[in-house]
Amino acid sequence: MQVKEILRVKGSRLVSIEPSGRAADAVKTMARENLGSLVVLEQGRMAGVLTFHEVLSALASGGGALGDVKVADIMERDPVTATPDTELNDLRRTMLESGARYLPVVQDGRLLGVISFRDVAKAVLEEQDFENKMLKGYIKNWPA
Repeated sequence: MQVKEILRVKGSRLVSIEPSGRAADAVKTMARENLGSLVVLEQGRMAGVLTFHEVLSALASGGGALGDVKVADIMERDPVTATPDTELNDLRRTMLESGARYLPVVQDGRLLGVISFRDVAKAVLEEQDFENKMLKGYIKNWPA
């Protein structure tokens, strides 16, 4: 299975914010949309990613308040990315090794979507369920 198949099922809906936006507004958007990350776009191009990890770090540094912190001050500027042709096992390995829970999917400089660790877990589970059903069907119809 490849990343493009996960995106096809998930859809490529992107919620973004500008680097000049307030981190507090980003948190409101993330909560409202039930997201763990936002793509940071500057003039239509990906400038970085803001995840709950960066927000929590900023809260810890700010004594529990974000104040007027800008997204640009806390976002991850050079996130690990995937391509649509990345194989699922390579994606899992990349996420585990980098510690990234959200990976932007980029092709030819164009942002196609974001894959989360949850999306990967769901895809693995569905793939295993399908293989399990196929094997059970094969065994059931095995000539005696």
